[in-house]
Amino acid sequence: MSIASYLAADHPTAFSIEVLPPVRGKGIEQVFKTIDRLMPFNPAYINITTHRTEVIYREVSAGIFQRTTARMRPGTVAIAAALKGRYGIPTVPHVICSGFSRTELENELIDLSYLGITDLLVLRGDRAKGENRFIAENDGHEHAIDLCHQVSNFNRGRMIDGEEHEALKEKFSFGVAGYPEKHEEAMNMEIDIEHLKAKIEAGAEYVVTQMFFDNARYFAFVERCRTAGINVPIIPGIKPLTSLTQQALLPKTFHIDLPMELAKELRRCTSNDDVKALGVEWGIAQARELKAAGVPSIHFYSMNAAASIEAIAKAVY
Repeated sequence: MSIASYLAADHPTAFSIEVLPPVRGKGIEQVFKTIDRLMPFNPAYINITTHRTEVIYREVSAGIFQRTTARMRPGTVAIAAALKGRYGIPTVPHVICSGFSRTELENELIDLSYLGITDLLVLRGDRAKGENRFIAENDGHEHAIDLCHQVSNFNRGRMIDGEEHEALKEKFSFGVAGYPEKHEEAMNMEIDIEHLKAKIEAGAEYVVTQMFFDNARYFAFVERCRTAGINVPIIPGIKPLTSLTQQALLPKTFHIDLPMELAKELRRCTSNDDVKALGVEWGIAQARELKAAGVPSIHFYSMNAAASIEAIAKAVY
């Protein structure tokens, strides 16, 4: 059963997590530790992020720099396979436009198909560091919907060079991202939802939201989507607060608001331990309300937050 089929079926609110590949040169042990800690809550699936190629300038002689590229967190495909084999849980690698050409993406789909990993999250990805707008790679995709079309065409056996093959027997099933507080580049929420609907029409079967801290934003977003004719499962993504720096970093990086009640409590915190305690308390309240509303799954962003997610899950699941 695909993740999309599972999410659309009748079941209690599932628990799922998202992990990051290790930084280049480091082993997978930290990823295992995070998942081992959260396995008692029976995650229904595990997402693995993908990160773009970054441009690096290395000094090769006095005053002479060489431009090179590197992926600082490589190995998403390999890690998805390793986690699937180790835990027997469906893995959902992120497939992104950012930093990849269409050919590289097709090769990635071929590898995943060979490995029997057929659940994906299709995303545009972040712009490169130092760029004030997203710039696609040569022969790459400008928007996530273009990648949605590539995956759907691949399912039908259509390659990027126009060659036709037999349609896949085990087709890729994929989700896309949604933004309860609007994507930063969308002119307004209505247009943002139009773009989301187009991705559903291009083959996406469910939506995972950007993190949010105000459940009212999520419920309003779902209502807007339903009114627009988007009827696929919409999975809330939440992340507990864990450090003082996040009070400025999260709104700036993810273009989200902290509700006033949370902001007031956060301003009273004087240490990261205070923030972690607040993050767990707020996360429990969020998750309980979402679970009571019958959402198909709650997706937890686990980066540097495994202990807090463990505490939330103990109280909610």
